[in-house]
Amino acid sequence: MHRSKIPIQDWFWAAYMVATHTPGLSAKQLQRYLGTSSYETAWYLLQRFRRAMVNDNRTTLSGTVEADETLIGGPAKGKKGRGVAKGENKSLVLGMVEVLSYKDSGGKTKKRAGRVRLEVAETADEQTIWAFLDKNLRPGSKVQTDGWRGYSETALLDYQHKVKVQDSPQSASRMAPHIHRVFSNLKTWLLGTHHGVEPKYLQAYLDEFVFRFNQRQYPMAAFQTLLGITVVKTPSTLRKIQLGETTG
Repeated sequence: MHRSKIPIQDWFWAAYMVATHTPGLSAKQLQRYLGTSSYETAWYLLQRFRRAMVNDNRTTLSGTVEADETLIGGPAKGKKGRGVAKGENKSLVLGMVEVLSYKDSGGKTKKRAGRVRLEVAETADEQTIWAFLDKNLRPGSKVQTDGWRGYSETALLDYQHKVKVQDSPQSASRMAPHIHRVFSNLKTWLLGTHHGVEPKYLQAYLDEFVFRFNQRQYPMAAFQTLLGITVVKTPSTLRKIQLGETTG
């Protein structure tokens, strides 16, 4: 809101809509809600809110997590497997999600997804995966992965590592159902609500997805949380946002 020409009531109304509208909002939708003639104003508002959806002091994930990678974007000619990430229109995303146990009404133990983390990466090598885990996961936690060599002993040194080697690409979602459901929901959301995203802006959209996913049970608390983070964040200039920078 720093040095903004947008009326304060529009800021609060936009924050409420962004936080409580379950599938999220495109800039076009927000433009209609605000009744403004400027698409650019709505786009700028959304981009600034996305950069306010990451609490710099948020707690790390813990317990048992599933970790994997996925590819976001259009086709990559002449490439296959994890090499597809080098395609011009493809972005590699690292992800992990907590796996929580609970008992249903019949007393049967079941599992569900807890909090999630997502991050754009250049590669899925040992050093990149180590840094992703180190930033987002409490030491001593249990990490379930496939047999990709990036999840090496060095990368997983501070964690309990459980490897599930898939026998086919189709078995991946069966062996790590929670993170693959997260990836599926992410791709549906990016295409359905936003009709695709430019790679340089992708991390901001991942941050929004993570915020929504982690706050999915408490929409009103999400609104309060968004306002609380917003007031302590360093302002993001239009130039920084246009360059795709994710921090103020």
